[in-house]
Amino acid sequence: MIELIPAIDLIDGKCVRLTKGDYATKKVYNEAPVAVAREFESYGFRRLHVVDLDGARSKHIVNHKVLERMAAAAPKLVIDFGGGIKSADDLRIAFDSGAAMVTVGSVAATHPDLFCEWLRQYGPQRLILGADVKNGLISINGWKEESTQELIPFLSRFMQEGVRHVLCTDISKDGMLQGPATPLYRKIMAEFPECDLIASGGVGSMQDIVDLDKAGIPAVVFGKAIYEGKISLEELAEWAGNKQ
Repeated sequence: MIELIPAIDLIDGKCVRLTKGDYATKKVYNEAPVAVAREFESYGFRRLHVVDLDGARSKHIVNHKVLERMAAAAPKLVIDFGGGIKSADDLRIAFDSGAAMVTVGSVAATHPDLFCEWLRQYGPQRLILGADVKNGLISINGWKEESTQELIPFLSRFMQEGVRHVLCTDISKDGMLQGPATPLYRKIMAEFPECDLIASGGVGSMQDIVDLDKAGIPAVVFGKAIYEGKISLEELAEWAGNKQ
């Protein structure tokens, strides 16, 4: 069964969402992300995806104190944290602040040897490779820059180094609520059947999650669909309970 992972994106310590990664589209949904995390935990979710958008823009971790409070308030949640992880200090601070897993994307694209060093140091169960895609190419630094690296060769290199967890966002789908890039995720799973792939971007209905589940995608991240009332926590919890 597909693993359901709600998301909290942080700017100025508040729960926000962007569209296609554009900071000009910022919409604040809740000024108390700790309470949001606690609510997710109360509905039986086991995972939480947290993105430090200030960190992604600043190129260093920013909202680690909020992470610390969320981890303390919702101890049953396995929190994966990303955004602004550019140095060994950023990575250490994220783990010390309560992240069970950390998502790293830009460093993998720009300093692959450093990412592999972190992978050896922390192990493949604690690091998630972030693969954010636009026009078939990996995007970096808060999606503001495109690299020249194509998705499948990028993934292949790091899968060979021992990566198992991959978070892939199709930026063109992000925040649009018009459905995820299921064909892209099928392609990744066909190439790397051992990959613990987390699909991200575009989920706008319960049917989208059902379709990803039927496609055999291991996990999905979603946020805006909840905050906009397109999917309720009740129906997610009920569906997950019925599937188990």
